[in-house]
Amino acid sequence: MDQTLQAQIESYLSQLDSLIRRGRDLCGLLAAEPSDTFAVTAVRVWQQDVGITVNQLSGGSKAHWLARSFSEAFLVRATDGGAIEEVAPEEIVTRLLGVLEQAVASLSRKDAVPFLSASAETPAPRRFEFVHNTDLRPVLESAYSESRRALEGEHFDLALRTSCGILEAIITDALEHKGLAALLASGAPAGNISDWSFDTRIAVAERTGLIRNGCARLPAVARTYRHESEPAPPVSERDARQAGQVLNVIMRDLDPGR
Repeated sequence: MDQTLQAQIESYLSQLDSLIRRGRDLCGLLAAEPSDTFAVTAVRVWQQDVGITVNQLSGGSKAHWLARSFSEAFLVRATDGGAIEEVAPEEIVTRLLGVLEQAVASLSRKDAVPFLSASAETPAPRRFEFVHNTDLRPVLESAYSESRRALEGEHFDLALRTSCGILEAIITDALEHKGLAALLASGAPAGNISDWSFDTRIAVAERTGLIRNGCARLPAVARTYRHESEPAPPVSERDARQAGQVLNVIMRDLDPGR
């Protein structure tokens, strides 16, 4: 097997391992609190990420066995053979974990070449089309990928700081698009948006209805990520993952069509 293909396989295996670990964490959250809004939203984000990876591995073909397994994970059969559309979130996560484990098994085989043959041409997803500043979009896309790599590489401080930087950037973009006059009418503080603290930007965005209250789940260390002059508290894996989850929730708020 040539080095390029081996590197591609290792990259996919790393993605799959990260998705599996996130899925298992979500199972724990749902088991503890099945109706928790944040957990349910995090599951939807995770399902979307699983779908992206499955689409890449199946070369965009819905007829591929992996794509079919992904689709079937959302269905349950009634006793009469008819399809029931709704499945409990925890059950869906468990089924999708099984799909991911099948993908790992296929990639771990010596004859994984056909499995990957169609996936190389699949374009990367565009996550930041909702950002009004078009020059900012590719920067955010690159930073988003970097935050995922940092998390997978267990560089939790970098992962958290990158996620928070993206979060602040997309909230600032939404505030600027709203316009300072409209923000002031809603009780925003005077002065330039660029002079506001991270917490102030979050609060104003919530007050004006640009985002909901997902940022309430940000760990304390995330809210002070820009305070370079202060001793930085240690960043745990839980902190880093939670910051990434909040980022995805706010991305959904700003782009409801995701």
